[in-house]
Amino acid sequence: MPISLLVRRKAGCDDLPLPRYMSEAAAGMDVCAAVEEPLVLAPGDIRLIPTGLYVAVPQGYEVQVRPRSGLALKHGLLIVNSPGTIDADYRGEVGIIVGNVGREPYTITRGLRIAQLVVAAVARADVRQVEQLPQTGRGDGGFGHSGTH
Repeated sequence: MPISLLVRRKAGCDDLPLPRYMSEAAAGMDVCAAVEEPLVLAPGDIRLIPTGLYVAVPQGYEVQVRPRSGLALKHGLLIVNSPGTIDADYRGEVGIIVGNVGREPYTITRGLRIAQLVVAAVARADVRQVEQLPQTGRGDGGFGHSGTH
């Protein structure tokens, strides 16, 4: 059974669609840029892109902000803090931190599908300090020590 994600539009953003799944099996909902005018993102630039949306995430869930694979592959646009997290108690405008690692400037226009939002359940941990941790076969082996390939 789907959960409800309550969404409010910022004044002046009625022209933009609500977040939406673009296929029947999509895990993420596309969200659009609410820039007032075209914004050129030069290589190496990082900018906060407004969405014109405010959300109420149900308690026990988060919304993860992830890059769109096509923008990443074709233009080098990434979500810098990927995955970003929208917590259940946040009520400010959803903003997308976009960076350009491509070789060419990229122009972000109003209505561009800039990122995807994934609703995910949250497990909270009970943090306890101990003198020793349980042993494992891997031990303190770092990067590249979980297998031979």
